[in-house]
Amino acid sequence: MADDVVADGIASGAPPMTASFHGVRGSTPCHGPDIMRYGGNTSCVAIRIPGADPILLDLGTGLRYFGLEQPPGVPFRGTCLLSHLHWDHIQGLPFFTPLLTDGAEVTIHAPSQDDGTSVERVFARTITPPLFPIDLAMLPGNVSYSEVGDSEFVIDGGAAGDIRVMSRVIPHIGRTVGYRIEWNGRSIAYLSDHQQPCDGTLAASRGAFDLCRDVDLLIHDAQYTPAEFATKCDWGHCTVGFAVWLAAEAGAKRLALFHHDPTHDDETLDRLVVEARVDGEARGVDVVGASEGLTLTVGE
Repeated sequence: MADDVVADGIASGAPPMTASFHGVRGSTPCHGPDIMRYGGNTSCVAIRIPGADPILLDLGTGLRYFGLEQPPGVPFRGTCLLSHLHWDHIQGLPFFTPLLTDGAEVTIHAPSQDDGTSVERVFARTITPPLFPIDLAMLPGNVSYSEVGDSEFVIDGGAAGDIRVMSRVIPHIGRTVGYRIEWNGRSIAYLSDHQQPCDGTLAASRGAFDLCRDVDLLIHDAQYTPAEFATKCDWGHCTVGFAVWLAAEAGAKRLALFHHDPTHDDETLDRLVVEARVDGEARGVDVVGASEGLTLTVGE
């Protein structure tokens, strides 16, 4: 058989890498007929690589719905790349039904904390009475932790081979990282919560550019309009326009607008996505609005 043609480091016959969105909302889950198309669950994205265990980006309420898709009674194996420890990014974990099966294993990579508290201790203090009916450790499945900062590491992809991960500390409220995942010539960057300079200037850290440079898919915070940012500039997020600017400056091929504000209904998000798509076209970036149920193939 003839060798596959290789373009941009990707073999033409190579299997796909996909990103499926199970939660795209920022700050708090929300519900109602006005948000049905984009969805109201908080951050959770599943990365699928043929032959490898799933990789989860954050553990928001969308994680519950990802869990419902897993085969019952089969011990789950997977990795989570957790951006930070705010409640909207972890509150799906105790409702992740695969952890009710003996032998389930979830490894969570998460940013080390400024005060030295271990990530494991933060979870133990959060998912416990009186804040939750039981301790996380009482679930039959096992959760293990690895702390990261400005790091590079490898996830064993089994038959898929090594999956390379870069993490970089990025500005937000509290210790926060973004991630870059690379496999088989394909790449995804994930910056769910990213503080734009409060004066509204278009500038980003070296770490942010490390994550986003020439990436196939950038999943990025897009919480505010300029008017909203003017009154919430130090709340740890950015405007839609900032996300498009960073994608273009870094040479990202596709941008998925993410972490939608809970006050933004479907019509508002439609308008923001259309405006961002026009801006992106002028800058050479394909822009999509992340919504629950959307699956994107990476590196096509």
